[in-house]
Amino acid sequence: MRVMVLVKATEDSEKGFVPTAETREMMEAMGRFNDELVTAGIMKDGNCDGLTPSSQGKRIAFDGPNRTVIDGPFPHPRELVTGFWLWEVKDMDEAVAWVKRCPNPMPGPSEIEIRPLYEMSDLE
Repeated sequence: MRVMVLVKATEDSEKGFVPTAETREMMEAMGRFNDELVTAGIMKDGNCDGLTPSSQGKRIAFDGPNRTVIDGPFPHPRELVTGFWLWEVKDMDEAVAWVKRCPNPMPGPSEIEIRPLYEMSDLE
């Protein structure tokens, strides 16, 4: 089973990365966790360094043939994504177990969301 594991943004992550002793320690812990995922054959792809704040991003809104570019920052930080992994696991329980082992990706409260990917057999 393939899953996308999404690290949700916070008000802190939307301020941008600030190198401090705490953030360096968090990055090192996350690096060790990523190494564990690779060694276990779980991580297939990912954004190990995190995404920049939404203020540096753009959205493209589609309405039929029309396209509208929307500049960041985007509202509701906790609905945004600041990092992701693509994992291959045997089932959702295994994905949950791995996420529970993950270091907190933020200085304060945070969330990680797990979403299964459609497989070709699901679409037939």
